[in-house]
Amino acid sequence: MSHVLIINPILYTAETNRIPKVSSIKDTMIYTLCLGFLKQGHLVTLIAAQDYRPEADEDYDFPILFMRTAGHKVFQPRCFPYMPELRGYLKKHQEYDLIISSEVFGTWSYTAARVCPEKTLIWHELAKHNNILHKLPSRIWYHIVARFMMRKSPVIPRSEAAMRFISRFVPHVSDFCIDHGVDLKKFPKTEPAKKQNRFVVVSQFIERKKIDRTILQFEVFRKRGHRDYRLYLIGQGELEKSYRELITQHQLEDAVILCGQMRHEQLLPFVAESKAMLVSTVKDNNMVSIVESIAAGTPVITTSVPYNAAYIQSGELGIVADDWGVDALEEICAENEKYVRNCIAYREKLSNTSLAEQFVEYARLYWKWRA
Repeated sequence: MSHVLIINPILYTAETNRIPKVSSIKDTMIYTLCLGFLKQGHLVTLIAAQDYRPEADEDYDFPILFMRTAGHKVFQPRCFPYMPELRGYLKKHQEYDLIISSEVFGTWSYTAARVCPEKTLIWHELAKHNNILHKLPSRIWYHIVARFMMRKSPVIPRSEAAMRFISRFVPHVSDFCIDHGVDLKKFPKTEPAKKQNRFVVVSQFIERKKIDRTILQFEVFRKRGHRDYRLYLIGQGELEKSYRELITQHQLEDAVILCGQMRHEQLLPFVAESKAMLVSTVKDNNMVSIVESIAAGTPVITTSVPYNAAYIQSGELGIVADDWGVDALEEICAENEKYVRNCIAYREKLSNTSLAEQFVEYARLYWKWRA
């Protein structure tokens, strides 16, 4: 048994500096990862930014420390928070065997790497420079701070793209990736014969997700003789009114259904029974919704932008094409059984317990310690 500390200040994505409040954080990616360590018999503690504390009081399966952030004009909580209490906490609490910190480009990872270099492992997602202030802080950070002041800490990338990027700046990068995981017990898998004639989009309704393009491609698909298919849009956001107008304009009210936000217990069976998840994003990192779709046995049609696209293509878990259209929709239907079987076979690799085991085993080998 090991005592693991996970530092992940940003619990969910905020598109602006006004971080939206949520009622629960139990569906977040990092909470799921913590559960994986717990199920493996380890003690686990999570540190997150106070800005992401949910509105409602919750009982958690493990300790969560919400630390205040400071200097918001420079260290914006939505993308680059600074938690001044972290350094003192790490110096005081020596009981942790392993510290996993999210991102090389982060004040929290720098603090952990400097205070506890002998047990800090960085789980890295970004595969290009951050756009803050025309990428200048990011370039300085990777070329100077990471290269010379964080070089002792090993890094596990979350994708092949992240591996190629971060290997340019730090020496100890693993030769394998660990993507986001899921609690498989919560994920029903639907056999091909039980799939419904529908596609699903699970996304924020924002510009970079290009949901309007997905709607229009689905319209072409229907006009090719697939009138019995439906497209379900699950989520919410600033462009909801625009999508409603587009649906009305193209007379798709009976074919494209806006479902609003769904809780996980509603969402997962719905995704599992769909023929495919559709993604048209022009800017994303690793998409948790893609991981969840594959875990549910539902293939994905996506642009090449998300970092998940690499293993979707190599594992034939769906179709990857930047200009995907009606041909991709027809292929995913015609070959649905093959793609679904591939997803079901792959899903074990996405288990949160499997991910936790990989982290601990890598740490054992790297530092030669025994839990």
